[in-house]
Amino acid sequence: MIERPTSPLGPTLETERLFLRPPTHDDFPRWADFMSDPETTRFIGGVQSKHEVWRAMASVAGMWALQGEGMFSVIEKATGLWMGRIGPLHPYDWPGREVGWSLHRDATGKGYAVEAAAATMDYAFDELDWPDVIHCIDPDNRASEKLAERLGSTNRGPGAIPPPFHEHKVNLWGQTRDQWQENRQRLR
Repeated sequence: MIERPTSPLGPTLETERLFLRPPTHDDFPRWADFMSDPETTRFIGGVQSKHEVWRAMASVAGMWALQGEGMFSVIEKATGLWMGRIGPLHPYDWPGREVGWSLHRDATGKGYAVEAAAATMDYAFDELDWPDVIHCIDPDNRASEKLAERLGSTNRGPGAIPPPFHEHKVNLWGQTRDQWQENRQRLR
């Protein structure tokens, strides 16, 4: 097991198998690999060059610096590998306060998404004091819908996200803090 990683930008959360912390420069190689996979990226804007990935990763770090929230890098305790990004975010003009997720292909099928998303939901409600959480999910992304359902979120219907993603179809899934308190018990 690796030593608990940290980031100067924000907290490190710990689950049974994962650490969640704001991004650091060390995440870039795996993040770039993740964003080069057409299957993994088909619902999150598509494949990106390393230059685009660098700017996107810097934007996430900037969100932490400016707002005290953003996507966490998901780090596997056993290996120290970057496994994806899951976190609380609320970009400018977003339709709500979101807990979003996307994992590297080799992190799927291990239960990491629900483990990290649940920790992030706890953080959003308990530490950030959010009253409500949404998930913006492409209507064809059944895997993300299943995760939202497992977390106890419900489909609230079509939504709109701002440019440059305004042409992407999304459904807004979500739940309130009170609903999460009940739903969280089912996941323990």
